[in-house]
Amino acid sequence: MYRTIIIEDDVKHIRSLKKMVHEHCPQIEIVGEAKNVTDAYKLINELGPDLVFLDIILHKQTAFDLLDKLMPFDFEVIFITSFEKYTLKAIKYAALDYLIKPLAVKELQAATKKAVKRIFEKYVNHQLDLLMTNVKAVQNNLNQKIAVPTVEGFVFIQMQDIIRCEAHGAYTYIFTNKKEKVIASKNIKEYEEILPKNFFFRIHNSHLININRMLRYNKGRGGTVTMEDGTQIEVASRRRGEFLKLFGTI
Repeated sequence: MYRTIIIEDDVKHIRSLKKMVHEHCPQIEIVGEAKNVTDAYKLINELGPDLVFLDIILHKQTAFDLLDKLMPFDFEVIFITSFEKYTLKAIKYAALDYLIKPLAVKELQAATKKAVKRIFEKYVNHQLDLLMTNVKAVQNNLNQKIAVPTVEGFVFIQMQDIIRCEAHGAYTYIFTNKKEKVIASKNIKEYEEILPKNFFFRIHNSHLININRMLRYNKGRGGTVTMEDGTQIEVASRRRGEFLKLFGTI
């Protein structure tokens, strides 16, 4: 349902439009109405509608006085008018929709259908923008280096270069795609907490892997994974379900 507000100074026209929307535009939900610019401004800011039916003449003010106060706005607008030649020409030029009083069902349905399409496309584009922002944030995160403490000092490793971490008591062996083996003086639990959970998974008490560096998974009780460095690692049976969920396989 698309949340919609009616801005119209004639009570009869409000009643008529609400009835038509209810009967012929099931995807539209009327959530509020206002009869003047001041009330409309407050209502729009309060409810954040997807769509506004907007009468052009509102007492001594106009729809454009309202829109000027709201700029920039992210809702769709369908203008309502009794026909004003020059105003309509401006609306047409801007490729916006309008309805002429008295309203006709077919024109109402066509205008709302176009508005809903634009709202949906805007939503999809927003979701894609959000996805790309998140992906870039993760990529930037993986490009960061971590300081790995050793008995001699620190080794700085880019997170995306790590293939796997292997527990050895209080130490952790870190294997990279550069064929390095760094002996870290921290236990594997600490690296499980440090490394991003989107990409690193503890498949066994002794093993934390970078799932981007995994070549294959072989079935079994818990199964085994083969990493880029050729190592085969057993997946603990109790972790198998959570591990496979990462890939949408269960």
